Amino acid sequence: MKVGFIGLGIMGKPMAKNVLKAGHELIVFDFNKSSIEELVAAGATAAENGKGVAEQADVVITMLPNSPHVKSAIFAENGLAEGLSTGKAIIDMSSISPVASREFAAELEKYKVDFLDAPVSGGEPGAIAGTIAVMVGGKKEVFDKYYDLLMTMAGSVTYVGEVGAGNITKLANQMIVALNIATVSEALTFATKAGVDPELVFEAIKGGLAGSNVMNAKAPMMLDRNFKAGFRVELHIKDLQNALDTSHEINASIPFTSQAMEILQAIKIDGYEKEDHSAIAKYFEKLNNITIQSNK
Repeated sequence: MKVGFIGLGIMGKPMAKNVLKAGHELIVFDFNKSSIEELVAAGATAAENGKGVAEQADVVITMLPNSPHVKSAIFAENGLAEGLSTGKAIIDMSSISPVASREFAAELEKYKVDFLDAPVSGGEPGAIAGTIAVMVGGKKEVFDKYYDLLMTMAGSVTYVGEVGAGNITKLANQMIVALNIATVSEALTFATKAGVDPELVFEAIKGGLAGSNVMNAKAPMMLDRNFKAGFRVELHIKDLQNALDTSHEINASIPFTSQAMEILQAIKIDGYEKEDHSAIAKYFEKLNNITIQSNK
C-alpha cells in the first residue's frame, strides 16, 4: 500500500518508521527537513508538500499537534485536499477536538474521501516500540479496510464509533491520566511530608488496588527527578482544553478535569511546560515546600 505521512515529530517519526518496516511504500512531508531526511534514509520518498503526498498515496496519515494544524495540512494552499481523489482516505492520528474531526470528515465527503479520527495513547516509548493504543472513529468498513495498516504501529487498535468518537475516547483517556498523575503526586508528597520514604510507599501500594500503568510509569520519574518529556505538559494542557471545550458543547460538567487543568497551568507558569507531565509533582512539592525523593 502507498501510505502518505504528514507530521514527523516525537510520535510521528517512529510511527512512520514502523509503517515503513512493515513493507509499505511511504511518502512523507514535514516542515522539519532533518526528519524528512531521516525517513528518506530509511527508505521513504519525500514530497514537496501535502498536495504531493496526497497525489502519490492511497491513504494519508496525519500526526500533528492540534486541530488548526490538521485543518491547515488538509485544506490550506498545496494541502492534501488539492491532491486527493475519489476513494482515497485520511487517517488523522492527532489528538484534536472531536468537533473539528467531524467538520473535516463532512468537508472531505465532498471530495468522496474517507476520514478516520484515530488518536493514540502510549507516548514516545510506545510509538518507538509499536505498542501504542489506537482508538478509532469513522465508518466501520473504512476502519476494517485500514486495520492492518494501523496495527503496524500499534499494540491495539479499537473501533469506538462514528467520526469524533476516537477523539472523545482519547480525551477521556487524558482526563484519567492527568488526574491519576495528580493523585500520585499528591500522595507521594503527603508521604514525604509525613516522614515516610515515598519510594517504599510506591513499592508497597503499586501491586494493590491503587496501582496503575500511570503510577508505574510516572512515580519512578518523580522519585528520580527525571522530567524529560515523554509527553509534554503543554500538550496535556491542549488535550484538557479540548476536553473542557467539548464538555461545554455537550452540556457536561467535568470539575475534576477543570482542577487538573489549573494545576497544569500553574506548572506552565513556573516554566515547566516543556517537561514531562509527571512534573505535576512540582505543583504539590511547591505547595508543601518539600521534594519527593527517596531516603535511600
